[in-house]
Amino acid sequence: MTYESQLARLGLFDARVPRYTSYPTAPQFSDSVGPEVFGHWLDQIAPGSRISLYLHVPFCRRLCWFCACRTQGTSSLDPVLAYVEELKAELRLLQRHLPEGVTLSRLHWGGGTPTLLPPEAMRDLAAAIFDVVPLGADAEFSVEIDPNEIDGPRLDALAAAGMNRASIGVQDFDPEIQTTIGREQSYDLTRDAVEAIRARGVASLNADILYGLPHQSEARMADSVQKLLSLSPDRVALYGYAHVPWMARRQQLIPADALPRPEERLRLFDTAQRLFEWDGYQSIGIDHFARPEDGLAVAQKQGTLRRNFQGYTDDAAQALVGLGASSISRFPQGFAQMNGATSAWMKAVRAGSFATKRGHVFSADDKMRARIIEALMCDFTVSSAEITRDHPISRAALDAMFAPVAEKFDGFLRHDAQGLTILEAGRPLTRMIATHFDAYAMAKTGHSSAI
Repeated sequence: MTYESQLARLGLFDARVPRYTSYPTAPQFSDSVGPEVFGHWLDQIAPGSRISLYLHVPFCRRLCWFCACRTQGTSSLDPVLAYVEELKAELRLLQRHLPEGVTLSRLHWGGGTPTLLPPEAMRDLAAAIFDVVPLGADAEFSVEIDPNEIDGPRLDALAAAGMNRASIGVQDFDPEIQTTIGREQSYDLTRDAVEAIRARGVASLNADILYGLPHQSEARMADSVQKLLSLSPDRVALYGYAHVPWMARRQQLIPADALPRPEERLRLFDTAQRLFEWDGYQSIGIDHFARPEDGLAVAQKQGTLRRNFQGYTDDAAQALVGLGASSISRFPQGFAQMNGATSAWMKAVRAGSFATKRGHVFSADDKMRARIIEALMCDFTVSSAEITRDHPISRAALDAMFAPVAEKFDGFLRHDAQGLTILEAGRPLTRMIATHFDAYAMAKTGHSSAI
């Protein structure tokens, strides 16, 4: 039996499973978490601690067809500037709850397209943030940058504000693929943006690239990866394109018959992975790559790699606070998500309230399963000693959880006295394996392909 046929027998090419950037996953959130709970969790942050802050800017000049994020198109800056004013008001609400001495370990502006903001709005927003919670020592300030929507003055404003990591979406450099997914962005334009970023002293660069796009072949994948490698990003996220037109209507513009089959998706990933590793990048978790000196590679080596809504991270902060429409926060107590409708979010903030609409309060079982899933996703191994030390479960009960999963994935998993380990050949199955530790009912639609 070939390797691919073994994976097929286990259902890899048919399964649709969560990406597990959280546990429980967002479909399990309910209205049990509202503004009062969100505020109370902010109050519980320890004085003098470090937190992460995510600001969501949901606007784009044009909507890319492949994207399933919560975004809206705009041809005018007026709604964007009005939104920024409400972000500043939301920051003032945050200030009422944060205890003394809290600083930022991470600040990330995402979207959407945060680089839509004009330079003066960027400076104004950054100043408003740092008035509430300043950057701590060795903090990271990252911004998602669209090479189609950036120029010198805006980069100057971001660099002056303290941006020290930039994140650029590449997706694919092939012109036919770009046209098909509604994202035209030439290599030359991307290279010029990278050079402009580095000319301003921004030390670190992230890049996103997709596999599983329409018309992709192994040769086209290799060409795009080699072009990306010529830009020498510090870390790369190699995400599988999730074709979910029932969730993201704009994806209906993408011809489904041009999408690669699941078996082809695996080969596309393998092609890219080999090229990244040949160029000296280390594989991080299931879909990231990093230079050996990058923080992700260091965290993986030290066993401190974590996973959150932005993918893999080396951030050790206990609280991730999300501001802006649809943003998600993670506290030790649970998850909280803002209203996804921009108008409803703005209405709540104008009324002097957080727009928290839903979330989830962790149970002891949630915390244990979350750690098991995170350990599998980050390190491909779960330490039985760690789980029984940190969570209320006996070794016998934990072994009883592990044993049937190890049996189902025999040859791809090892279950021994140390714990549960996904063998290298089984790594494409990681998300499927993780589902066996998910206690919640899972819809067969609504999740992306397992590969």
